[in-house]
Amino acid sequence: MNLLLAEVAQATQRLADAGVPSPRTDAEELAAFVHGVKRGELHSVKDSDFDARYWEVTARREAREPLQHITGRAYFRYLELQVGPGVFVPRPETESVVGWAIDAVRAMDVVEPCIVDLCTGSGAIALALAQEVPRSRVYAVELSEDALRWTRKNVEGSRVELRQGDALTAFPDLDGQVDLVITNPPYIPLTEWEYVAPEARDYDPDLALFSGEDGLDLIRGLERTAHRLLRPGGVVVVEHADTQGGQVPWIFTEERGWADAADHPDLNKRPRFATARKALP
Repeated sequence: MNLLLAEVAQATQRLADAGVPSPRTDAEELAAFVHGVKRGELHSVKDSDFDARYWEVTARREAREPLQHITGRAYFRYLELQVGPGVFVPRPETESVVGWAIDAVRAMDVVEPCIVDLCTGSGAIALALAQEVPRSRVYAVELSEDALRWTRKNVEGSRVELRQGDALTAFPDLDGQVDLVITNPPYIPLTEWEYVAPEARDYDPDLALFSGEDGLDLIRGLERTAHRLLRPGGVVVVEHADTQGGQVPWIFTEERGWADAADHPDLNKRPRFATARKALP
């Protein structure tokens, strides 16, 4: 074992003791970041090339600063995104939400599907859809100027059309024309603040996390936005907390112009997102 791998083993124990959920992965990611190699190449770093800055970044992660803030990058499906203070860090569970949406769009058999991502944050969802549905027209909206500093970097050179604004009133020019509306909105109840992981509570913007006493305030508003934007037969996809399974589909009722409202599990078999179809006239 070379010096770096021995240090990674020590860092793993320190991160585990600090309550970091994935200590080995994070210790390796930090080592790869500092030494400019891939995780699978750590064994190739010579002892003489060991960089003591590794212990500086380990200490930051030990204090529960997000790994992605330290490295400045987040991985999402096939993307590498720039992230940092002011923008919500995309989570792995959202990848299954996007996977379902991609399958749904492909099943529509529309030549150039129109897709809208509400509350886009880093742009992860919009960019993944643009990349994996090649002929799609993808639009994204974000309210926060702090978040947009990162979003603009990520969408530069892509086919995503990014706008700044309120998701509730966004894209009036697309009313009735959209095939898919997707959103990962804030959905944490204000009463749950103390139970949120430090990486999110202390570093992700509150605007991207909390939404009223039950966490569903914005989703209730976005239901109307999605109905306004979608064509008849178009689909909405809404991520929510695993504790909100069964609650969100009830927002998309037949009385409000929806059909086939349902909940779906993530890869851990926990309720993760709801979908509905705009009813035909």
